[in-house]
Amino acid sequence: MYGAETWTLRKVDQIYLESFEIWCWRRMEEIIWTDRVRHEEVLNRVKKKGNILHTIKGRKTNWFGYILRRNCFLTHVIEGRIEGRIDVTRKRGKRCKQILNDLKKTRGYWKLKGDALDRVL
Repeated sequence: MYGAETWTLRKVDQIYLESFEIWCWRRMEEIIWTDRVRHEEVLNRVKKKGNILHTIKGRKTNWFGYILRRNCFLTHVIEGRIEGRIDVTRKRGKRCKQILNDLKKTRGYWKLKGDALDRVL
């Protein structure tokens, strides 16, 4: 979970994380795969409310709020006030998922920014 705030998770990565989490819980509870216990039942046995993806999303929004409250270079880059271009030949394949697009997809950039700046200490 170290540095999870800056991870951009694809759907495949999310599936891998969820399956790894369930695998860990099954190992701790000593549930064998031949027992045919559903994932929901495993989570109920360990009394786990949320999963690892909820934790990562919460950390992302907290980190993003921290960045927006500061007046730093990264805030200007995220908001697109600084434009730059590097002349590099385009790589093959699909473009990499960017962290801002990931945050926009979850809650909306302007809502996150408003919540971060209206924070009461």
